Formats: sequence, C-alpha cells, structure tokens
Amino acid sequence: MNVLPGLEVLINDEPFRIQGKRIGLVTHQSAITRGLQHAVALLHAQRAKLTALYGPEHGIWGDAQDMAHVGHSTDPLTGLPVYSLYGESAADLVPRPETLRELDALVIDLQDVGSRYYTFVYTMALCMREAASLGVQVIVLDRPNPIDGVHLEGNIREDHYSSFVGMFPLPARHGMTAGELARFFAQHYKDVEKIECDLVVVSMKGWHRSMWWEDTGLPWVIPSPNMPAVDTATVYPGMCLVEGTNLSEGRGTTRPFECFGAPWLDSFPLADRLNKLELPGVRFRPHYFLPQFQKHAKQVCGGVQLHVTNRATFEPFRTGLWCVKVAHDLNPEKFGWRTEPYEFSEHLAIDILSGSAIFRELVESGGDVDAWVRDWERPLREFASRRDEFLLYR
Repeated sequence: MNVLPGLEVLINDEPFRIQGKRIGLVTHQSAITRGLQHAVALLHAQRAKLTALYGPEHGIWGDAQDMAHVGHSTDPLTGLPVYSLYGESAADLVPRPETLRELDALVIDLQDVGSRYYTFVYTMALCMREAASLGVQVIVLDRPNPIDGVHLEGNIREDHYSSFVGMFPLPARHGMTAGELARFFAQHYKDVEKIECDLVVVSMKGWHRSMWWEDTGLPWVIPSPNMPAVDTATVYPGMCLVEGTNLSEGRGTTRPFECFGAPWLDSFPLADRLNKLELPGVRFRPHYFLPQFQKHAKQVCGGVQLHVTNRATFEPFRTGLWCVKVAHDLNPEKFGWRTEPYEFSEHLAIDILSGSAIFRELVESGGDVDAWVRDWERPLREFASRRDEFLLYR
C-alpha cells in the first residue's frame, strides 16, 4: 500500500494552510515524498514565503554525529538561514524568539522512530512551546511510526529523570506518530510545559496502526547517521540503553544497535547466556567487530549481533535490559556506567535512558530484570488509556 505522508497531503490537498503565510520549516533529510522530493524544495516553491530553516540534532541534512554541536549556517539549496536547534547548551535546543517573531506559521516535518529516547519529538515540543508564547501557528506534517503504532513496551519515565531523551513520561516504545505526540503533548502537558499552541496536524493518508515501514511503500531515508535501516529502529527501543554503559553499541560499524560488545567480552559465553534466556522473537549470534569511531574505536570488540526472528513477539526494551545485565554479570570488574555528560543532563546516562534509577540499582544488586518488567503492566494500561483520545489513526 502507498502511504501519503503529511508533506504530500499538504502540497497536494491542503496548500491553503500555508498560502500567503510567512513560514519557517523545522526539518531534516528524511522529510521526503514517495518520489524523494524534499520538504525544503517543495515548500520553497509554494505560494508561501519560506523565510527560515531550523535543524534538529544531526543538522538539517543529517551530517552530524550524535551529540555533536551544530552551528547556524546557510542552506545550500535555497540560501536561507539555517538555525541550529542542537548547540552547545540546553538553551540552544529552543528556537530563539527573534527567529520566530516574523513568522505566521512554523512547519515541522521530522521522521521519528517510535522510541522515547529519540530527540526529534522533543525538538518539536520545544518549538511548540516557543511558538505558543509568540502566537505563531504550528503545522506538524505527520509521518509513519516505522515500528508500528500498536505495540507498547517499557516503564513510564519517572518525573525526576526528565531530559532531552525523555521530556515526557512515555514508555520506551510509545506506539504513536509525531503528529499524535504533538496533540498529546499540547493537551496533556499544557499546564506543565506551556505548549498549548495553535496546532494543526496534517495527517497521513493510508496509514494504519499495524503497519511497519515496509508496508507503507515509502523509501527509507536515514533520519540520523546511526539509524541506517528499519532493522535498526526495531531494536533501538532497547539497545539504546547500551549508550549508558562503557560497552560499544555498535556505533562506528555498519550495524549500530544491532550489535554490542567490548574488548574484554567473550562473544561465545555472552551469546550462550543470552540465548538461554529464551527471549521472544530474537536470537543472539557471537560477533566480533571493530568500531571505526566512538567507544573502543579501532579495538576488536567481542559481542553479539541480535537477529530478530519475529517482530510481532520481540520485546526490544526487555531485550536491551537483559543485554546490559548479562554483560555486567559476565565481567563486573570491567563493566561500567557512562559517567561523561550526556544530553545536557546532570544525571547518569543510564538513569535518564531507562527513565529511573531502578534498572541501575537492579543490575548492581544482582536483581531480576523480569521482576521489574512485571511492574510495567498497569502503568502501560494507564498510558494506553491516556493517549487514546489523541490518536489519529485507528
């Protein structure tokens, strides 16, 4: 089936939303049509005045690595100013008021991947908050959740661990689109975050909640440098937890997040112990890899590659928790938590990624991951109920 993203619906069916308006565009390289036309070129050609561009983490054309500070620049296609929304400090995550005041509307077209940690939806939320304070309309062009809109998994992030990889109390896998999240944020957190803006969501056509990316007919354009494929997005809700440790999450290889390891790990016992857990929908293969950059660059790492055998039963977050726990238990003297600054937060990376100190304490004390997993059932049901009225697709 061919799904029409919000960008195509806007251009073909609802151009009145931007005609005659001065608009800004928050976007990146994945904002394309089925025919690979990009939002910048299409909106620049419309009967609206595109006056400024805004780039999230990784930059507007996706060339910057994770947590790399991106400066303001000039767009090579249009000559328009590009304002970075990912700079040297937390203040740089918010668009400057002077760049928005002359706008009638701020258009946002960002491809999310369905995980709590992915920062683009928080860039969207911060833009909504600033636009609300200035009376600027926000138009969100919706795109598919590539890992479907049905499955929910994980704990709900605790209030104490709000960060740029978890601004809102979402589960690790939230099962919503960016447009649905915009509606959810604007109403459910309007009193706390002040983001009840003049919001318009341009919905997709043809998307259903049970769809995975391959069902949409849309081309995959990497939304960030280490999200090369839908396979990556499939494991990401759990394997991003490895960022909170001194293990390599496979950055610097061609299969980031699908493999993990460290120079001191023995691949075979690691794979054996993980396979004995009989986690649903996944098998672990002993794997040696050589990261070309970031953690353990140029060092051979022993580890495993995850092979998802059944996406319908696979539990990515639970799987990621067990991967970290087993790696710790095999080499507790060499395993460590990441202590370097992470995403503008004063908390340990593992705590803001897992949304709680519970997981770290559980690993350190030799506790049972699945005992914590069982505690999620009721909060997930409550989250599903809260989000229901904001869903656009049934």
